[in-house]
Amino acid sequence: MKNARNEYRDIIDMPHHRSAHRKPMSLHDRAAQFAPFAALRGYEDVIEEEARVTQQKADLSEEEAFALDEKTCVLLEHIAIHPLVKLTYFAPDARKEGGAYRVKEGKLRRIDTVARVFCFEDREEIAIDMIQDIEGELF
Repeated sequence: MKNARNEYRDIIDMPHHRSAHRKPMSLHDRAAQFAPFAALRGYEDVIEEEARVTQQKADLSEEEAFALDEKTCVLLEHIAIHPLVKLTYFAPDARKEGGAYRVKEGKLRRIDTVARVFCFEDREEIAIDMIQDIEGELF
């Protein structure tokens, strides 16, 4: 096999041609020329979605569930003062199995025992079944 440097010796060290009449194309514009040839549109989004990590909802023990029920009863008794509470709850993911644990802090407007939701003054509602922990000024 011939040495490439020897084979192209007459042109290898020549300067790169630059047009005197046109300015050089930006790297962004050069890359855009090849965009129509992207073979798998949306593939990167699928890979990103698959890499996104979700958590599974932990089941409460009987003691933890009992403690949450007691705290809920205390909140029901004092709902007229709109107590400030901090809930740790599980929010299911809309696109894949699992979800994430979130914390909501705010003034409680009411507890709907029929729909089984905590209603906050900012109109956000959190399902009682998704609550993992309740903290607040009353406890």
